[in-house]
Amino acid sequence: MSKQIKFAYFGGEPLGVPVLNKLKEDDLLPELVVCNPDRPKGRGHKLTPPPAKLWAQQENIEVFQPTSYKDPVAKEKLSGQTWDLFVVVAYNFILPEWLLEIPKNGTLNVHPSLLPKLRGASPIRTAILDNTPEAVGVTVMLLDKEMDHGPILAQEKLAITQDDWPVSGPSLDQALADMGGRILAKTIPDWINNKIKPREQDHHLATYCSKLPKAKSELFLSPYDLPTGEEAKRALRVISAYDGIGDSFFTHLGKRVKIKRASIDPDGKLLLHRVTPEGKSETDFENYLYSIQ
Repeated sequence: MSKQIKFAYFGGEPLGVPVLNKLKEDDLLPELVVCNPDRPKGRGHKLTPPPAKLWAQQENIEVFQPTSYKDPVAKEKLSGQTWDLFVVVAYNFILPEWLLEIPKNGTLNVHPSLLPKLRGASPIRTAILDNTPEAVGVTVMLLDKEMDHGPILAQEKLAITQDDWPVSGPSLDQALADMGGRILAKTIPDWINNKIKPREQDHHLATYCSKLPKAKSELFLSPYDLPTGEEAKRALRVISAYDGIGDSFFTHLGKRVKIKRASIDPDGKLLLHRVTPEGKSETDFENYLYSIQ
């Protein structure tokens, strides 16, 4: 299949590599992986390649890491050959219209929400934070020049029970990446072979989300008197939404305490299981309470 369809894959975190893995299972490998430049990371600021680059190198696939699409080199690289398709998954550059129109069959995008709900930068974590499980799913669409605006080629809702909600951010990232890869692997050949009729979004129903602000990750609670009922549910949604992307926190004795793992007990009370006190290593919440007595 990969020999019949020539496509470039524009991928970023957290969905880019899991979707690539699903495409590989269906023998759909891109000829080019486009990803972010290497960036300094960690305390030593060591220049680190993005996960999509490492994946491509393992598969012996060419990598391209543009810093700007105003650079003539980027335009020459991507328009200098014939492509059947471009695929975009969690790539954090806004792609210019000239690029979207290069492939014969346009540019497809995997978006982790049920469009037109939650257009924008953080649909997965916003769905958790805003308590909207009905918007959780995957849409494969044809990109146009407006944000998350193009016609829908395929869409599927993720089945979530109320007992499972809220799902932790990383778990939901992985579930939607797997779903997105599976749907995309079927959509690509069907789209190329004219078996799909695009469906226009109902733009009047569109909602939007931006990157989650750090300010919303703070919880105002006492470690000695954790909330119950609706307040506990709201707190758990914040903890789940920020899990793995900076983490939620509370302040006690003038120091921040990051919340790493939490749940709600049968009586509806918030339980904290793992925390990271400022300047210290991650520990059990009970150990933290003992240390501050």
